Amino acid sequence: MHLARLLAALAIAVVAVGAAHPHELQPGFLELRESGPDRYDVLWKLPSLGEASDVRMPLAPVFPERCRQIGTARTERAGTAWLFAAQLECKGGLAGQALAIEGLEAFTTDVLVRVQHADGGVETHVLKPIQASVTLRAAGDTRRGAGAYLYLGVEHILLGVDHLLFVLGLLLIVRDRWMLLKTVTAFTIAHSITLAVATFGVAKVPAAPLNAAIALSILFLGPEIVRCWRGQTSFTIRHPWVVAFAFGLLHGFGFASGLAQLGLPKGEIPLALLLFNVGVELGQLAFVLTILLLERSFRVLEMHWPRIVERLPGYLVGTLGAFWTIQRVAILLRGVA
Repeated sequence: MHLARLLAALAIAVVAVGAAHPHELQPGFLELRESGPDRYDVLWKLPSLGEASDVRMPLAPVFPERCRQIGTARTERAGTAWLFAAQLECKGGLAGQALAIEGLEAFTTDVLVRVQHADGGVETHVLKPIQASVTLRAAGDTRRGAGAYLYLGVEHILLGVDHLLFVLGLLLIVRDRWMLLKTVTAFTIAHSITLAVATFGVAKVPAAPLNAAIALSILFLGPEIVRCWRGQTSFTIRHPWVVAFAFGLLHGFGFASGLAQLGLPKGEIPLALLLFNVGVELGQLAFVLTILLLERSFRVLEMHWPRIVERLPGYLVGTLGAFWTIQRVAILLRGVA
């Protein structure tokens, strides 16, 4: 499978080099609750520019001209984000009105917008750099727009370069389709467990040590890939599904960072969790199927590459795993000092 995996790895390398570090989805969150006639309680969660940064992203919600702030906004720090709470008065309400996030086009993050109307209707939208505004639904439209959580799940796995690189490392070790199915299934079950645990608040792992551990899981696969090249064996090579399950528990906490930090209402968490997890699985499945289809294409074309080129995916896994481990351990130690 070397040639197909090569192309997938090179695509990942372009993203990794362009970003200089693995993507960590830290979406913004804008919630508006209609608390009275034409009045809304606003919660704006603004992420930082990085996992170790104190600098706020220069983003700001833009409300219709008919809206004005009542009183003074309250501000507080919450982990790696800032919370802003305020009240708005919008004459005629927000139904059918446009909301936007100023400055979003300059970043790779998203903003989840949740609006709860006085009649009980709830709608959710994802604002992206290429579409930083949305027109809210007209009065009487009760569609929830819960597909936003599905989108966030797909995006989280497809832009999560470190998660994809771990999956790629597993694929470089697995030798047959049955073992591949067991390995991918084990990884899916494991990260689904910890995704649910973290989202419901049963357990929480601090971001800095978690990110270092995820990077270490990628580095761990580097020597195993070399053993495969040499025709050697190990517990990981014989039972890759066990390793996938063990490290999948870590990656699940990483996936949860894209959902748990939003601070969703408890009543909405089960549906959001389900759709987000389905999105993660769809993105992961698309990645694996792309690699398998490319493998078949190159086998049919009977193309041959130099050995050094065929081994580039393995070098990529080990090198980036080592780089991210050093980088994230340094961040961890800086935070402890």
